[in-house]
Order: sequence, then C-alpha cells, then structure tokens
Amino acid sequence: MSDNDGLTSVDAVALRRFLDGENAIVREHTRAIVARPEFAKGDSNPPTSQYRELVMEWARMLARSGGPSLLFPREFGGLERVGAAIAGFETLAHSDLSLLVKCGVQFGLFGGAVHHLGTRKHHERYLADIASLELPGCFAMSETGHGSNVQELETTATWDQDAGEFVIDTPSESACKDYIGNAACHGRMAAVFCQLVVGGESRGVHALLVPIRGEDGSPAEGVEIEDCGEKLGLNGVDNGRLRFSGVRVERDALLDRYGEVTPEGEYRSPIENMNRRFFTMLGTLIQGRVSVGGAAISATKSALAIAIRHGARRRQFGPPEGDEVPILDFRAHQRRLLPPLATTYALHFAQEEVVAELDRIFGGIGDEGDDAERDRRALETRAAGLKAVATWHATETIQTCREACGGAGYMSVNRLGDLKADTDVFTTFEGDNTILLQLVSKSLLTGYRDHFGELGPLATAGFVAGQVWETVVERSAGREILQRLTDDLVPARERDEDLLDRDYHLSLFRWREDHILAGLPGPRPRGRARARAA
Repeated sequence: MSDNDGLTSVDAVALRRFLDGENAIVREHTRAIVARPEFAKGDSNPPTSQYRELVMEWARMLARSGGPSLLFPREFGGLERVGAAIAGFETLAHSDLSLLVKCGVQFGLFGGAVHHLGTRKHHERYLADIASLELPGCFAMSETGHGSNVQELETTATWDQDAGEFVIDTPSESACKDYIGNAACHGRMAAVFCQLVVGGESRGVHALLVPIRGEDGSPAEGVEIEDCGEKLGLNGVDNGRLRFSGVRVERDALLDRYGEVTPEGEYRSPIENMNRRFFTMLGTLIQGRVSVGGAAISATKSALAIAIRHGARRRQFGPPEGDEVPILDFRAHQRRLLPPLATTYALHFAQEEVVAELDRIFGGIGDEGDDAERDRRALETRAAGLKAVATWHATETIQTCREACGGAGYMSVNRLGDLKADTDVFTTFEGDNTILLQLVSKSLLTGYRDHFGELGPLATAGFVAGQVWETVVERSAGREILQRLTDDLVPARERDEDLLDRDYHLSLFRWREDHILAGLPGPRPRGRARARAA
C-alpha cells in the first residue's frame, strides 16, 4: 500500500499476522495476558526479594491461563503442542525476561525432564502439578566444576540394595549444583543429574527427582541451599546452589525412560552403549536450546523496534536554512540499524523452521530406527548453530540499539538496559556458544567424511583432481581469470532475476559450504584410506 506522498508503507497488523505464522492465536493470547496491568513492573526495578516474589506471582498467573500445558501430553491434562508452546515462550520474551526464564526453568527444563526422561508413573504423578505450578521445581545439571562437560558430572546417586533406595551425594566443592534457577526460594523438587552407581559400577549420567524443600519452605534433610545472590541481570529469578549429603530417595525417583533399576538391583537400559545412551538422553531436552534461541530473537526485535522508532522521531541536523530531519534519514544511522533488522527477519524464519521440525519429531517421540535418529541429530545440529548465532546477534544488536538511541538508550524507562543485562547470559546458558559451534563443525565434518567414504575409486579420483584444480586456481590466478574459470563451478549468474531468486541464493550458500569443507586441511590418509584416495 502507499501513502499520500507515493511512498510505500507497511500494514503493521498484516505483517504481524504473517510473522506470527500458524501459532498466531497462541502469540496473541500471550500478548493479551502480559499486557494486563498486573504484569506491570513499574519504571524502576524493585528490590530483589520483592522482584522474585512478583515474578513468581506472574508465573502462577500464566499457569492458570493454561499456556504451560501446551507442552505436555493430552492424557495428563496437556495439549501436546510443543511448537505452539515455544511460540508462546518466544512471545513472552517481549515482556519481562526474568518471567521468561522462570517459566523456562519450571515448565521447559524441570517439566521437560520429567516428560522426556520419565515414564508413565512419573507423568501421572507430577506433570499436572508442574503445569499448574503446584510443584515448583529445578533443573539441577550444571555444577561448579562442570558446565558444558555434563558427561563428567561428579554428583553421585548410589543404589542401596538393602534399603531399596538411591543415596544422593555431593562428593566435593566442585560437585555443587550451581546457578540453579528456582533453587534459592521457590523450588520444592529438583531433577538432579548424577552419576548413577549400581552394584559398585558407574552407569553414566541419569536424572533423579529429589525433594529439596518441605511444604513450609525449609530445606529437606541432607540438602543445603545457598542463594547465588545478585546477578548482572535476571534478578527476578532465584538462582541457588545445592549440596546433597546422604539424601535418600525411593527407587521410582529415577527418571527411567533410558535406564531403570529393578527391585532386585539389576540395571537395565534399552540402549547398551553408555555414550549413545547419554547423548540420546540429552537430545530429548533440545527444546530448551531452541527456546533460548527464539527468546533471543524476540528480545532483539524489541530492541530494534525501540531504536528504529526513536530514529524515526528524533530530529537532528538538516540542510542549510532547512528544518532538522529524523536521524533515521541519515545513511550512517540506517547502516547501523537496518542490516541487523534484516538479519533478525532471517533468524525469525530460520527459527520457525527449527521449531516446526522439533514439533514434527517430538510429535512422534518414541519412534526408533536410523531415519528417526538421523533426523534428531540433524535437528540438534541446526538448533545448536541457530542458538549460537541468534544469541550473539542479540548481544551485538542490543548494544548497537543502545548506542543509536544516545542518552535515551541509557534510561531505564526505555528498556534497553534491561534487555542488555537480561540477555547477556543467553550466550552461555543452554550451551556455551563456542562449544555449540564446535558441535556444528563436528557434524559437518562427520557428514563430509561419511560422504567421502561412500565414493567409489573413480569418483574419489575425480573429486581429488577437482580439489587440486581449485587450489591451483585460487593460489595462482588473478581475479578476472578466477571469475572465468569458476563460471562452471558455481550456480548460474548475471541474470537480473537472480537477485530475487531464493533458490539461487540458497545454491550459492550451499556451494560455499561445500567449497569450505572440501578445502579444510586434514591429516594425511593412512593405510586403506591412503590407498583409496590414491
């Protein structure tokens, strides 16, 4: 549509409906709830203790709205719509981010662990109370000495055959469960990830449900709880530190979808290999990583909306003898804000695809076979890469928006300070970004290796010859010669319509990925591999 000056304008309502996608109703419902007056924090941050209680009350209001039940199976009071639940979570990120993280811990992490790692007895006993927030819980994975390296956690859960119980212990200071959301004030139970010891033998990392507080709020016997205190941001979330000293829990406390202990003390698992079992367990918790990436994108959208509106209204400088003009009319200001805006649109649609794939795979969770495992691994890779890119983009873009708003961007009332502080941790929780990108690299290289191994002798020889030719061209040819020689290697070009052709751009990215992978240095092949490549 056009305005009276002939300039193109945008129908904001239509654009929002388009971006909301198939979960538009869920997003609108979430917006309507957090727009209510009781969700207002005010112009200044309340004291931490008051802020924590306010966030808890907001979370209870959301629980009463029925939104969290979207995650859980229908037979236990839920709606079993994972994609819709993540859409609601992403929309919540436009509101208070402490509320977002509080809900992520309660419903996504704690509830997700019970849902995906537990079995029917756990679902029947706990899921409804988790969804209603009758049972506030924690996700106790990270330890003081072990964050990303989950496989080497030190906390132990030892099976006592005589008592028919597990004994949970924190064997050292580095084994304390650290930075645990909901632990300092509100959590009454924790999904504790431990090294499971049965019959004197370690069975790898498993999760057990461990009560940490009584109904009166006092710590359970053998549980020591410490408040982590003030943080750079997200002070509405009560992060705490947990220690366990001989805490005993019943046999059914073990979330036993991937490993159980019989009353006779026998350990059983449908996955024999310990490493494969561990990564399968972690793979089922991927919705947390996907949710963090989506929340970062939403926070970036909020920051850009604030900064771009400010740029359109704030007037400064102008032509000689003329009026001042909006600072967004200056090319330098556009170059600061519009490329990040375009990137955010791209990340939005990438997130939509990942969420749709997550919904598809988790809708059929329990399916096995090579195809299902391959799909899950591909989703894990994409989710890891997108989370890293989206959270780094959020950190950089929100800072740019703050600077683009000058002094106004430094005022609390304009939210950019809170957005900066509250999203900064997104780059490290649910996976440190550098390690996540290493995971993506490993997946790409593994796929490349497998593809190379499947080539026959003739195809391998042709491939190696092509690599040698490209290397010679790159090192010895000038730009003009390189352009001519690579015309047959890269997708067709020099058509005006190519600029608007999505498939053309996608083919360029794919060619670039293949070219970079093929050009990576590697160890010289030995034995059969050398003979095959010769």
